[in-house]
Amino acid sequence: MNLIVVGSVGLDDVETPFGKVERALGGSAIYFSMASAFFHRPGFVGVVGTDFPAEGIRLLERHGVDLQGLEKAPGETFRWGGRYGFDLNERDTLFTHLNVFEHFRPSLPADYVNARWVFLGNIDPELQLQVLEQVSSARFVAMDTMNFWIEGKPDALRKVLGRVDALLLNDGEARQLAGVANIVTAARKITEMGPRLVVIKRGEYGALLYRDESFFYAPAFPIENVVDPTGAGDAFAGGFMGYLAQADDLSWEAVCQAVVAGSTLASFCVESFSVHRMTSLEVSAISQRAQEFRRLTHFRGLEAVRSLPG
Repeated sequence: MNLIVVGSVGLDDVETPFGKVERALGGSAIYFSMASAFFHRPGFVGVVGTDFPAEGIRLLERHGVDLQGLEKAPGETFRWGGRYGFDLNERDTLFTHLNVFEHFRPSLPADYVNARWVFLGNIDPELQLQVLEQVSSARFVAMDTMNFWIEGKPDALRKVLGRVDALLLNDGEARQLAGVANIVTAARKITEMGPRLVVIKRGEYGALLYRDESFFYAPAFPIENVVDPTGAGDAFAGGFMGYLAQADDLSWEAVCQAVVAGSTLASFCVESFSVHRMTSLEVSAISQRAQEFRRLTHFRGLEAVRSLPG
């Protein structure tokens, strides 16, 4: 496998003002894989319990996801429940049951250890370190994290940051990790911790890319029918890494295009609960929305600017 992700696999109960679902497919590895598969076949490492639905496995296989690294353990699958109000940027966690995920220790199949593109989902940084000890020839390693690990395991997190090429996180997490309020300053400070490249995801306000004193900003695509934002950040990561893996290119232009690819997949993800929208998504729709992104951000220079009287 050339592209792998290590992360959570779960069953989610989600309620928004527009409906609710129970025991829907969720977890960072699920969203990442479903999104990245539109660009490059992914393999993922994760664990499920004996209650994980067979249809979920078949769905992933039909979508082109390699499941050699999926472990099935005695017990129940990771469960999470959340509720969103009309401000879909904020949610209340109703419950978290780690179940078999509590004892998860990632073990890469032989076909995965030579992966060139590796994504470490939002899991315990000590587990992320275990993955890094197993990969042997990665060209590009990116990771996600969250406030729980930033606050609870800062030393282990710093070790991981010192060994990866990129960090993808949201704006609140970036401010917390860097200890500053301004996200531009935060991006610079984070690169001093190890990652050369930082993507700060800002939900409905887009995403900011920073590398080598260069910035690129992609707005969020204006979606009129946002149903459920769960997993949008992982879908972004999947689109981002999938695009880079298929391009096999880390030039500035390619990385900027990867941000647009991530934003495009995230914009589809929020249009339904769980991964439902991505199961029916056509490649032509992705290409069309990417073109709409281009039109959305293109403008002529301000030739009419005049000099003020001196």
